[in-house]
Amino acid sequence: QVQLAESGGGLVQAGGSLRLSCAASGRTLRGYAMGWFRRTPGKEREFVAAISASGDSTYYANSVKGRFTVSRDNAKNTVYLQMDSLKPEDTAVYYCAADPTSTLAVGFMFRHIPDDYWGQGTQVTVSS
Repeated sequence: QVQLAESGGGLVQAGGSLRLSCAASGRTLRGYAMGWFRRTPGKEREFVAAISASGDSTYYANSVKGRFTVSRDNAKNTVYLQMDSLKPEDTAVYYCAADPTSTLAVGFMFRHIPDDYWGQGTQVTVSS
């Protein structure tokens, strides 16, 4: 079982940047595709980005493409989400998730991720 812990959230003005981290413990992330999702009150959880186990392929939601960058450092057992040109509509709780069944990033947004493979989330607030 892997434990995931997000950090790096906070309050930032529109146009600013934040870098989220998702640190894993209990098991290596080397064999797992990883993803980022976000949720705002009253809305469904939204896919943001995914990265393959090797880090050589990434996928993004259209709403963040060109502004967000997902990366990983398997030596540090950590996945990152660099968020630039932030907008007020990016305000949400951001969650990382690990897929224990696949190394591929493609299709991550459609997969069922077991409850044990989610982090607790970190709040990102973008002021206008």
